Amino acid sequence: MNKLETFSGILSNNAPRNPDFYNWNRVKIRYCDGGSFAGDSKFDNGTLVLFFRGQRIWQAIIQDLLPKGLSSANKALLSGCSAGGLASYLHCNNFSSYLPDTTAVKCLGDAGFFMDAPDITMNHTQRMFFQHLVTLQGIEKNLDENCTSSISYPKQCFFPQYLLKYITPPVFILNSAYDVYQINHILVPPTADPRGHWNRCKSNPTACRPDQMRLLHGFRVEMLTALRSFLFNSSRGGVFINSCFAHCQSESQDTWFALDSPQMYNETIAESVGDWYFSRNVSKKIDCPYPCDNTCHNLIGVGSTND
Repeated sequence: MNKLETFSGILSNNAPRNPDFYNWNRVKIRYCDGGSFAGDSKFDNGTLVLFFRGQRIWQAIIQDLLPKGLSSANKALLSGCSAGGLASYLHCNNFSSYLPDTTAVKCLGDAGFFMDAPDITMNHTQRMFFQHLVTLQGIEKNLDENCTSSISYPKQCFFPQYLLKYITPPVFILNSAYDVYQINHILVPPTADPRGHWNRCKSNPTACRPDQMRLLHGFRVEMLTALRSFLFNSSRGGVFINSCFAHCQSESQDTWFALDSPQMYNETIAESVGDWYFSRNVSKKIDCPYPCDNTCHNLIGVGSTND
């Protein structure tokens, strides 16, 4: 881990670059547990011992921050990108429980809406991966009880699409409908494309064949279908689903708030999140299908999750 981290985008302290949140107290939680701060188990096969302590790390950090000012916050926003975005969904209720009822607690998940969707060979690769992860790290006991008690397969509550309706604080969902991590690992994981027929398409969307583009558009439709209830029924929720080939857009200045940042309806991501958080306006935006959005920064090449 680098000793110094860049605080940019939503974490910037520069007013012109982050007009709504520049003067907030900002904390970046280091991520190293591999389970979005939700695991608590010990793995021992006789030769190797591994400790997964993400949940304890999360709790220790929040308890450390409370006496330093968090407990008296008027406003609080839990955000993260990728695995950190997933953590924002998973820990939103718990985060709220630490704070007074008078605190305006809201949560933002950036590129964390990992889909429970089949890959191009109709195998549920991501579902199996998450199930193995939940088992290995002992995550199930830390998942939302309202969700796990209402679903046939409780481990599925690690997916935001099943958890979403049980999150009490207002939530903002920031994601690309063509999330490059999800394309590379959920829709077209290496096991589903052993001969590399998708390699050119994955690295350059303009190189995608018509049949490949149809599958990419189909993945977008699956994401929007999973969000349908939230879009229509959540009066306090926010949504920014654009059609850029990207992964994580809130912590990079060029995609958060800059002259050429991605926009929908003449609003940047920063402006949309600000409208939602401060209740200035309804903030639910869904992009038209690729390639109609000419404001996109198509950031190809994500191979792993980060926070």
